[in-house]
Amino acid sequence: MAEDLETFRAETRAWLEANCPETMRSPMRGEKDATWGGRNPVYAHPDQKLWMDRMGARGWTVPDWPSEYGGGGLSPAETKILREEMARLKCRNPLSSFGISMLGPALLKYGTEEQKLEHLPKIARGEIRWCQGYSEPNAGSDLAGLQTSAEDGGDHYIVNGQKVWTSYADQADWIFCLVRTDKTSKQGGISFVLFDMASEGVSTKPILLISGYSPFCETFFDNVKVPKVNRVYDENKGWDVAKYLLGHEREMISGMGLGGAASDPLVEAARTGVDPILRGQIALFQVRSQAFKAMSERFIDELKAGKAHPAQPSMMKYYGTELNKARHELQMAAGGSDALEWESEAGSHGAAPRAWLRTKANSIEGGTSEIQLNIIAKRILDLPS
Repeated sequence: MAEDLETFRAETRAWLEANCPETMRSPMRGEKDATWGGRNPVYAHPDQKLWMDRMGARGWTVPDWPSEYGGGGLSPAETKILREEMARLKCRNPLSSFGISMLGPALLKYGTEEQKLEHLPKIARGEIRWCQGYSEPNAGSDLAGLQTSAEDGGDHYIVNGQKVWTSYADQADWIFCLVRTDKTSKQGGISFVLFDMASEGVSTKPILLISGYSPFCETFFDNVKVPKVNRVYDENKGWDVAKYLLGHEREMISGMGLGGAASDPLVEAARTGVDPILRGQIALFQVRSQAFKAMSERFIDELKAGKAHPAQPSMMKYYGTELNKARHELQMAAGGSDALEWESEAGSHGAAPRAWLRTKANSIEGGTSEIQLNIIAKRILDLPS
C-alpha cells in the first residue's frame, strides 16, 4: 500500500509539473484571480480556464468524488497527496465553487441518482455557478424562521419571497434554496429546492459593504415555478439537508484561517524590523496558524473516515474566522499609515484596508461566532442550554 501511494505521488507530481501553467503557481492578487466558472465566466488570465479544464478532465477539481459524478475517485490518502503536491508547487485552486464546497456534498448524501448525474459533473467541470438561498431579512441566525413560500402547483412549486446576503447571486447560474412548504411546523416545514436563476420571476440587487466592494445581494422571487423533481430529499425535510450543508459551509469558511499567501506580508514584516512587540505578536500568530493547520488536517481526516464529531465544523469555523481577522489586523498594524491608503495604484486601490474591513463579516456569515460557541458548549462540553 505504501509503495502504491509513493507511485501515485510520483505520477501526480510529474503530471502537475507538466500541466499546471506557471501563471497558476503564483499567489492570487485578489478576487479576480479566483476561477468560478459558470455559463458566462470571466477570467483575469486565459490560463485560469486552461488549468480548470485540465484538472476537471482528470476529476481533480473534486478528487474524492466518485468518478461517475465527475470526480477523481481518489481515496482519502490519495486526495491528501494531491493536495500536498499542489501545495509544494504552489498551484492555485483550479476552481472556486459553492457547488463543490456546499451543494455537492449535500447531493451526494441526499440527492437522487438522477439529480447527482444531472448536477455533479457540471459542478466538477465548472460549467454551472451556484449561489445559496438561506438567510432572509427576518431569518438570519434563526434560519428556521424563514418565510419564503413554496405553494403546491401540482408537478411544481410556486416560490415567493426574499433572500438576503446571497453571495454572488448576480453572477450565479443556479441557486440551492430553502423554502417553506408547511406553515404549521418550523423546522419541519422546510424544503430544499434547486432552480435556475434565469427563471422568470427571479431578480437580484447588490448590497454595498463598508469596504466599497461586496459579493452580496438581495434576491427576490415573484411566482417562480420550480419543478418538484428539483426538490432534494423529502418534502418538509429540507432542514436535514440544510444542517448537513451548513457543516460543509462552516468547514469551507474556516479554510480562510489557513491563510496561504495572505500571511506572507506578516513574515516579511517580521523580518524587516517592525517594533519588538508587533514582531512578537506576529510570531504568536504564526504558531497559532500552524496549530490550526494541524487541527484542520486531523479534522478532515476524521471527516473522510466518518469519525468526525458533528460539532467539529463549528470549532473550525470559529477559530478559522477569528484567526483570519487577526491576520488582517496584524497586516494593518505592520503597514502603518501606508496601510490606510484607499485609492492609489501604489496601494493596489486600497486592497489591504478593504480586505481588513471585509474580514469583519467572517464571524457573522455561515453562523455567528456566538452561535458556534454555543454549539461547542452544548455538544462538545456538555454544558446546559
